[in-house]
Parts: sequence; C-alpha cells; structure tokens
Amino acid sequence: MKRYTNTGNKDTRSGFGAGLHEAGRADARIMALTADLGSSVKMDAFAREFPERFIQCGIAEANMIGVAAGLAITGKIPFAGSFAEFVTGRVYDQIRQEVAYGQVNVKIAASHSGLTLGEDGATHQTMEDIALMRALPGMVVINPCDYNQTRAATLAAAEYVGPVYLRFGRPAMPNFTPADWKFEIGKAILLSEGTDATIFATGHLVWEALQAAEILEAEGVSAEVIDIATIKPLDTEAVVASVAKTGAAVVAEEHNSAGGLGEIIAYSLALRHPAPLEFINGGDRFGQSGTPSELLRAYGLDAIHIAEAVRRAVARKHV
Repeated sequence: MKRYTNTGNKDTRSGFGAGLHEAGRADARIMALTADLGSSVKMDAFAREFPERFIQCGIAEANMIGVAAGLAITGKIPFAGSFAEFVTGRVYDQIRQEVAYGQVNVKIAASHSGLTLGEDGATHQTMEDIALMRALPGMVVINPCDYNQTRAATLAAAEYVGPVYLRFGRPAMPNFTPADWKFEIGKAILLSEGTDATIFATGHLVWEALQAAEILEAEGVSAEVIDIATIKPLDTEAVVASVAKTGAAVVAEEHNSAGGLGEIIAYSLALRHPAPLEFINGGDRFGQSGTPSELLRAYGLDAIHIAEAVRRAVARKHV
C-alpha cells in the first residue's frame, strides 16, 4: 500500500484561513463575514490585509447569512464563518430560504465541527451538520482531511459558482496530503489501492483510515483507501468502481449515523452494486467533553475500530 507521512500536526481551520487569505489576494470580490468568531475561524490575516472586505456581524448568525446573501447578489463572493453548530442549526431557515433556494453564491465556512472539537462538549460539537446541509438542494458539501487539503478546498470553493458548505476543525491533526494537490469539487481521491475491501473516509478520519490500512496489511488484508472530501456531489462512479473491485467496504466519518456519508454511499451501492458494508460513525447520540483522541477512541472512530470493521466486511463476503 502507498504510505503517507505526517509532516507535522496542523489544524484544518488554519488551512481555511490560509486559503481564504490567498483567495482574497487573487480576487477582489472575496469577502469574509463572521459572527464574533473571526480569530477562531482564522480570518485574522484576511481582515488585516483587507479590512474593507471584512464584516464583523457580532453574535447574529442569522443576520450574517442574510448579509452574505445580499453581497452575493451584488456580485461579491462572501465566506460566512462561525462554529459549525452555530452556522448550521441556528440559522438553517436563513440558509434554506436566502442561500439554497436561490442558489446564491455564498460559502458557509464551518469550523469546530465534530467530536474532535474536544473539551467544549456536546453543545458545541455538531454531529448533525452534514445531514442538514446535504438535504438542501444544490448545496455542495466539502469535508477536507488535513491543513493542505482544506487550503486547497477553500480556493476551489472560491472559484465555484453556487452555495458551498465547507467543514473543518479546531485540533491540530496530521497533515499528510501534498501541498501542491489541486482540489477538484466532486472528485473522490484514491490514496492507496487495495483488493480485499475499500475504506471510504472523510475529514479527520482519513488519517485514521490510512493507519487502519497499515494494521490490516500486516495481517495480509489489502484495504483500498479513498478520501471522500466532497460528500455532495458524491463521486458515485469512483465509489461503485472501487467496491466492484474489492467486494466490500467500510465508511468512516466523524458524524452521526443519520444523514451522513455512510447513508449516501449505502444508497449509491444499493442502486448500482450491493456489497457488504460496515459503518464507523458517532451513532445516534450527542458528543461529550474530552480530548479529541479520547473521544475518537470512546466513540469507536479510530484506526483500531476501522480495521475491525474492515475485518467484518471482508468476512461477510464469504457468507
């Protein structure tokens, strides 16, 4: 299997900040809005260089989305950033009516997503946001895996015409994808080829999937690892082709079982190529306080649990 090297732990929110700053230098239409969390969402560099294009909306997320939609209608490209919990559930009506319904060119930048937010606990750990955003017609949903990919995804989102939900996180996590990879919206990324089963992973769990593949390789099990950075639109052709080759799959995501990547892959395979399929996710429950690594272990989202799910999927091929 192909191996990847962690070049140093970095937070994906800083990848967003770097991408936003770079996009802002390249295109004067880029604007940044935040609801009292500019530093947390890493908009500081953009705000310092382009103060006239940075809007501090205060703790008024619904208003922020309305302002962003208005700016987009005038030809601007606004990135509206806050914690994932606040910029989805708190303002879902505004996103639906003012952004998705009219296919307005607003980019929703969602930091501090998932369990790996850590010690802030269940009230801030959104595990439902992908389901909410996936359900909106025409909304692109992107969940990059590391700093480099988040920076590249931010640049791609800036160029894309239409609403985008861009999900990233707070903790410093392994940074392993090449810095020069160009991000293509809607394309799955084959990280390592395999023959016995496919691991489809997204976000922070992509690194865990790669570690799981190494564990399995030592046991003689060949796992293909595919990074699903774009959850919507899903690269259905890549999903079906991989499972047609390996005959079994596992889907790993830092999200609840309802409405996430697992469901859309199961839907695609049910229509095109049914096969044994196992799921690694947060189940039907809220988060809790703890360090990111503690929570990944407690919720069964680490490499050890992914490897075990692959073993189950492979065993089902022979039943």
